[in-house]
Amino acid sequence: MSRSLCALVAVLILASCGGGSKTPPSNLNDACSIAKQRPDYIKAFQNTERKWGVPVHVQMATIYQESKYRHDARTPHKFVLGVIPMGRQSSAYGFSQALDGTWEQYQKETGKRRAKRDRIRDASDFMGWYMNKTWEKNGIHPSDTRNQYLAYHEGHAGYARGSYNAKSWLLRVADNVDARAELYRQQLAFCGY
Repeated sequence: MSRSLCALVAVLILASCGGGSKTPPSNLNDACSIAKQRPDYIKAFQNTERKWGVPVHVQMATIYQESKYRHDARTPHKFVLGVIPMGRQSSAYGFSQALDGTWEQYQKETGKRRAKRDRIRDASDFMGWYMNKTWEKNGIHPSDTRNQYLAYHEGHAGYARGSYNAKSWLLRVADNVDARAELYRQQLAFCGY
């Protein structure tokens, strides 16, 4: 084997080993396991809680629902005639599934022009910023996981109109997010976070 081919193979092997932090934590039902596997995630959540007042467990449950902790999560494709792909269902992307326009508003208002949706600290800060706005605009306390999630999903104006009331599936999802947040809260208290 030539030297350049050996070097290329070595680089490919090393690159395949280095992608571990891009994969979701292995046990998403255990907040302590997530914290142990990804200490940078917990640090980001704690920073967001200090800055915006959104509890760690609320952030964790929302990110679970939105992306299952996949940094590059996207909405499914739309199809014409059931087979021809015609783009994505929305521009939602990353851990927090922030839409393009809302992300741009976040970047502008916070001055974080280099923030990225696929970086946990930025996605967490975005979530804190958005949920803090929800408190200001809709009067929903940051620890009210269920209603924060409904406003996160429907937008501030949609929540104010009560658009979620016509979506029984979304009300069930919000209940699930709330239950997961409570589970995470108890687990984090047990393991000292």
